[in-house]
Amino acid sequence: MGKPKFSDELKRDAVAQITERGYPIAEVLRRLRVSVHSLYA
Repeated sequence: MGKPKFSDELKRDAVAQITERGYPIAEVLRRLRVSVHSLYA
């Protein structure tokens, strides 16, 4: 199984939700259906 590809827009939005808007990391990951490993990778 290959590594999932996330668009640059999704990556920027996820980081912005956490750093600029102050949403908890777990909440953002759950809403975007992204694993913790994928976020930090």
